[in-house]
Amino acid sequence: MTSEQAVVFQTLGTASGKLIGIATLNMEKALNALNLDMVRALTNQLMAWQQDSEVVCVVLDGAGDKAFCAGGDVRAIYKQSIANPGEIASEAETFFSEEYQLDYLIHEFGKPFLVWGHGFVMGGGVGLMAGASHRVVTETSRIAMPEITIGLYPDVGGSYFLNRMPGKSGLFLGLTAYQMNAADACYVGLGNHYLNNDDKQVMFDAMATLDWSDNVARNHLWLDEMLNELSIRSTIAKGESTLANNQGLIDSLMAGSLDDIIVRANKLETDEKWLSRAIGALIAGSPISAQLVYQQTQLDSKLSLADIYRWELIASVNSCAHGDFCEGVRALLIDKDRNPKWKYSSHDEIPASLMEKITTMPWEIHPLQQLGQ
Repeated sequence: MTSEQAVVFQTLGTASGKLIGIATLNMEKALNALNLDMVRALTNQLMAWQQDSEVVCVVLDGAGDKAFCAGGDVRAIYKQSIANPGEIASEAETFFSEEYQLDYLIHEFGKPFLVWGHGFVMGGGVGLMAGASHRVVTETSRIAMPEITIGLYPDVGGSYFLNRMPGKSGLFLGLTAYQMNAADACYVGLGNHYLNNDDKQVMFDAMATLDWSDNVARNHLWLDEMLNELSIRSTIAKGESTLANNQGLIDSLMAGSLDDIIVRANKLETDEKWLSRAIGALIAGSPISAQLVYQQTQLDSKLSLADIYRWELIASVNSCAHGDFCEGVRALLIDKDRNPKWKYSSHDEIPASLMEKITTMPWEIHPLQQLGQ
């Protein structure tokens, strides 16, 4: 990719005469992190492709070898939030609102929608991937929701998909920023197809030969069968899932109240690097974020996806105004000293009034009121 466009759009012709839309996040140096212009470009093009009867399938990928999408570019939100402390930043409201609408569009797209989830897939990248019908992971995939490290929480629909993972694995992922490999992602349902990184062009070539038609259900089936066939031929094995192999341990660590979990984490002694790194992220992470993660995993499972995004928009803009977001972004992305000074040193010091403020709607009319209607 040499284009200066932040997102590059192309179409691939097929033997059936139908077209495949290809959208490529093209900010390689920034690990394809999403900014507002990218969100808007994607939304406009995806809506056009959704309505175009000639386009039967969409592929979303990222430029370069390192990342599909390593999250959202939150610097503009940070700058306005620190300039207006305690106020809802218009940049936060706009970015999160439009990002969630894009994620919702992907969830409800209808036509086959494939995300090539190679390399780093984090935060906002997971939001894009989670809604796709076909979520391809590779041997290079490193997938995480690391928001606890920047004073946020797993938004972009995390309140929906984390609660549908096996046992307590969703809570574990939200609290610990654990980086999943391909096998882990397939185990928890974020990935549903596995190919080798070098199989990408082979996949596109095979897609061009499929018997695409106007029958959407059949198109989904053709794509499933093709990906499954290619997966069998993969020369690099998917390997084992650490999450699957340790589900019982994870469930016991994440059992009970947040108090129980934190006490257990502080007492834990282990030689397992994956576990010590995960628990270390929980202990060092924002206590306010830990509270939010725990709250989101207690949400009613009957809430619709649109309701979930409405709840998350409230929590996200309020986290920027009243939570640890600004300090987390400063420490990790601005000053890069990796030494955040959280508002509270532990979760049990946080007043209930603050958590109520963060989860209370700050508008008379919700910006996502029409979502899903």
